[in-house]
Amino acid sequence: MVYYTVSGIRFPCAPSLYKSQLTSFHGGRRTSSGLSFLLKKELFPRKIFAGKSSYESDSSNLTVSASEKVLVPDDQIDGSSSSTYQLETTGTVLEESQVLGDAESLVMEDDKNVEEDEVKKESVPLHETISIGKSESKPRSIPPPGSGQRIYDIDPSLAGFRQHLDYRYSQYKRLREEIDKYEGGLDAFSRGFEKFGFLRSETGITYREWAPGATWAALIGDFNNWNPNADVMTRNEFGVWEIFLPNNADGSPPIPHGSRVKIRMDTPSGIKDSIPAWIKFSVQAPGEIPYNAIYYDPPKEEKYVFKHPQPKRPKSLRIYESHVGMSSTEPIINTYANFRDDMLPRIKKLGYNAVQIMAIQEHSYYASFGYHVTNFFAPSSRFGTPDDLKSLIDKAHELGLLVLMDVVHSHASNNTLDGLNMFDGTDSHYFHSGSRGHHWLWDSRLFNYGSWEVLRFLLSNARWWLEEYRFDGFRFDGVTSMMYTHHGLQVAFTGNYNEYFGYATDVDAVIYLMLVNDMIHGLFPEAVTIGEDVSGKPTFCIPVEDGGVGFDYRLHMAIADKWIEILKKRDEDWKMGDIVHTLTNRRWLEKCVAYAESHDQALVGDKTIAFWLMDKDMYDFMARDRPSTPLIDRGIALHKMIRLITMGLGGEGYLNFMGNEFGHPEWIDFPRGDRHLPNGKVIPGNNHSYDKCRRRFDLGDADYLRYHGMQEFDQAMQHLEEAYVHDF
Repeated sequence: MVYYTVSGIRFPCAPSLYKSQLTSFHGGRRTSSGLSFLLKKELFPRKIFAGKSSYESDSSNLTVSASEKVLVPDDQIDGSSSSTYQLETTGTVLEESQVLGDAESLVMEDDKNVEEDEVKKESVPLHETISIGKSESKPRSIPPPGSGQRIYDIDPSLAGFRQHLDYRYSQYKRLREEIDKYEGGLDAFSRGFEKFGFLRSETGITYREWAPGATWAALIGDFNNWNPNADVMTRNEFGVWEIFLPNNADGSPPIPHGSRVKIRMDTPSGIKDSIPAWIKFSVQAPGEIPYNAIYYDPPKEEKYVFKHPQPKRPKSLRIYESHVGMSSTEPIINTYANFRDDMLPRIKKLGYNAVQIMAIQEHSYYASFGYHVTNFFAPSSRFGTPDDLKSLIDKAHELGLLVLMDVVHSHASNNTLDGLNMFDGTDSHYFHSGSRGHHWLWDSRLFNYGSWEVLRFLLSNARWWLEEYRFDGFRFDGVTSMMYTHHGLQVAFTGNYNEYFGYATDVDAVIYLMLVNDMIHGLFPEAVTIGEDVSGKPTFCIPVEDGGVGFDYRLHMAIADKWIEILKKRDEDWKMGDIVHTLTNRRWLEKCVAYAESHDQALVGDKTIAFWLMDKDMYDFMARDRPSTPLIDRGIALHKMIRLITMGLGGEGYLNFMGNEFGHPEWIDFPRGDRHLPNGKVIPGNNHSYDKCRRRFDLGDADYLRYHGMQEFDQAMQHLEEAYVHDF
């Protein structure tokens, strides 16, 4: 077998099999079930795989009773107080001296290795201070909660729901106070990646994992020949497992960069091997179904160093929504490096000032569009290494482009081999137990936002991408699903305030959104947060201190739905008043990102605006040296006007999915096999083809095609907006 090396990791060059939870798309959302084995083609020269494991993974899917949710003390908290703190997630009352303690309460010594005691020090991550340009680091802080009352001045009609809104804000303030008291503040609480996962220090590596359902745990991997008896972990009273591995005699780290690692646990569901929840890189080996966690810590000289400052937030966002994997004109999975070199200059030339990248968080099933996340802290290895992603972001910053990440905190993959589901053998570890913890349409797991450790995990995850990779903000996916216990399914939001503030509201989830917006805007003042909310929830884009949820923008999803509704009608039934009302119907002081169509409309089973307008004529009459048709002439004209009026009236920001600017003639269809339903029916796949999982930018660039004129119009539209709303 031929091998090659990327940043010190030795990978075999071979095709692979990858696991697929078969998915169909309904209304731009995902449902999945089943398992299939899809042959992955040789897609790009730098494939990223770990070698084949020398062990068998034994995991179970049994559903078990809820596990206890507990606190982990922060090293900086003083534990002298004797007051009590009640954990609402379990009803357990702990003395504060139990909850707090000093640093030693978190560090579990390994009694079987006396020599380790002599060299062990509290493991603190090694940090580098990087100076970029002439900018100097400024102290960042998260302001204390405000009064939360300004929302009633902004919208007096909210006064009728003061009981709900004041309760929401009081719960938010209570949680902020408890985080201040027990964790040293939201700043410290959101640095969970400095306490959990693999932590490198001058003396060795500490690994910690929260798994209260496990009764025994050991760290296994290439470094100890997958011997479960070599590095057994110890558990503290909070369900945190820990082990310290001292450096080798020559001073080298005990786990080499690029090593495969997993945690083996004895759980209520049996013995299972899991990818660490805080893992920073995860890959799939040839011929294997599960992913392998990779200890990613390249030598200093191989780490990417950012060279360019992050751009300031523009007054008016013009967002180019994109997917790295399908950004090639060829039927392959594209790479971070190719996207950096080919796509970013294109996006800049088109006149957009922000690129929103989908499917960054690792997801074992490619066709989930990145929405069934398995490893929350790991960038997808399909496209390259973590350092490749950093290089992409740095290049975007050099071009003056903001880079927004499509982050998924609304749900998680139900994959038990690679993800968080049943991580410690219990159904309720990171998620609600029972039916409340399962999204029946998306076939995924739903987080318990009332759990202390879930809050730590998700807040730290948001901060990780901003701090480590220098993303400039997020588009939060599926926020409607988070904010309501019915997840917005089979519910028609009419605008009646009773729909937003009542028993259907998941207050814990809303408070999490308030916390994450507070953390982001306090520590990263230039960062942008956009929430995907179809409900039109009042206060969604009002600052948290004023009583709002805290997002900068709402994704104005009603506009795209209105255009599809209009396109189904006869021309004479188009009512401009109806169109203008939809475009301008947004709440005072709550900004929106408008779009005529996004990735949702480009998926197989749906239609883009270009297809609605021109259909099959696009295949035969788009050459400029051939006669046009009335359908093509009408379609091109309306395609331009729909975009122009959407940008002009629709919101304070604008979004376009890549390729739609020139009326991409084909849909998106991820490679998939046949789907065998329980009733015996077979839904045909596409023979695992990548043909429709790409973007034909060559069509927009070809000046002999009418696509080129559509692209030129979109480009002129972006630059016109730039000229009149310019603040760089």
